[in-house]
Order: sequence, then structure tokens, then C-alpha cells
Amino acid sequence: MAMIGTRRDQLAYTAREPSPAPDAAARRVRLWLVVLWTALALLVAATATLGFGYARFAAAISGREPAAVPRTDAIVVVTGGSQRVDDAIGLLGAERGSRLLISGVNEKTNREELARLNPSARDLLACCVDLDYRARNTIGNAIEARRWANAHGFRSLLVVTSNYHMPRVLAEFAHAMPRLRLVPHPVVTDQIDISGWWNRWSTAKVLVPEYGKYLAARLRSMVESDPETSRLSVIIGGRKPISAQPTEPVGTEQERRSQLKNARQDG
Repeated sequence: MAMIGTRRDQLAYTAREPSPAPDAAARRVRLWLVVLWTALALLVAATATLGFGYARFAAAISGREPAAVPRTDAIVVVTGGSQRVDDAIGLLGAERGSRLLISGVNEKTNREELARLNPSARDLLACCVDLDYRARNTIGNAIEARRWANAHGFRSLLVVTSNYHMPRVLAEFAHAMPRLRLVPHPVVTDQIDISGWWNRWSTAKVLVPEYGKYLAARLRSMVESDPETSRLSVIIGGRKPISAQPTEPVGTEQERRSQLKNARQDG
């Protein structure tokens, strides 16, 4: 009987002991809540940072073309719109640079086609303009511009492209050519109203993806030494930034003068 009583007392005492299971479950819930709130806070912080960065990016895009353009050694225009090329040829005619590189030219566009579209610049196109057919994207534009600048010994470039495209172009060019002085010449068109970047969906459709590409360019430049030899440039661009197609020969100064003389005689 004593043993039975002792057994009952032990069972009663065990029944009165608190179960550790609810405490363990509560700790797990608290841990998940901490993780959830931390992730939410990080998400909010990242969103705010990106939003603030985008606002700065969009607000910094010039809505006007510069009134005064300094003289540089040469001019590079990145294709993507006819007005870009027209402005660049005009800057060459105004002697803002000694030569012009048109980078990323479509393989179907030749020098004669450009002369037909710009008849007043036929002489300039014959003597002082080089065509780059190899660049496939903005990374390729920077690589080909560097090769061209090195071949001629240029130390400063007037960079011509659309105003919304300029931040990324400057980032790529500065990464590829850190020792060269780059002077931006943004081209403004009626197609994108930069002044309404915060409330125009048509503008946001252009600027938001461009901002993402700009961030990718800046981040990539922090981890790669040279875009021409970087595997990351291929991965981000989706293909090699330059094609294997031979570039147009630059020629000697005597050959360029001969071309200019022939162009004047034909005119």
C-alpha cells in the first residue's frame, strides 16, 4: 500500500510540473517574429534607398542642352537616335573636337548613307569621322571608344548621347578610360519629358529601367578591373560587348586628305 501511495504522489507531482513544450513553441514564434520584422525593416530600408537614389538620378538628368560647349580632343557619339548623330556632326563642324567616332553603327549604314542624310557635312564625313560597327551595347561603346582614343592619343572626349542615357554612358566610359577627361553633351528630345519624371508613366517606363542599368554599371565597375576582359560584362550584357567584325580602318593623315580632296571634287 505504501508503494501505491508513493506512486500516486509521484504521478500527482509530475502532473503539477510545468511542461517545457509551450515555452519552446513561444520562443520559436518570437524568433520568427524577429526574423520577419528584421526582413521587413530591411526591405523598407532598401526600398527607401532605391527610391531616394532614383529620385536623385532622375532629377539630375539635364532637361536642356548646354549653351556653351568646351573644346576637346575628339568627340564620341553613341548611336540610338538620329538626333544624336546630327548633333555630334554639328559639334565636329563647330570644331569642338578634331575627330568624331560614331559608335555602334548599324551594319547596313555606311558612310554614303550618312552623307546623304547630312549633305552639308559630306566633307567632314570624308575626312574626320570614324565608324564603329563592333559595339553591341553601352559596354562595347566604352571599349571601342577607348581603343579609338588610344590609337589617336586623345586625352579628352566630348561624349554625345541622349540626356537620360548620359549617366550610364559616363559610368561606362569612366570605368574603361579613368585617365581621360570626359565632357558630357546630353541630347534633349521631345520624346521624353524629364520635367515630369515623378508623375508621367511614359517617362518612368524609360527612366526606371535605365536607372537599374546604371546601378548595374556602377556596381560592376567596383568588382571588375577591365570591361574588355571581364566575364561579368558578358553575363550582364547578355552577350559579348563587341563583335568580331573588323572595325573600319582609320587610315593615315595623307589618306584622309586624299579622301577629302576626292569628296570636294565629286561635290
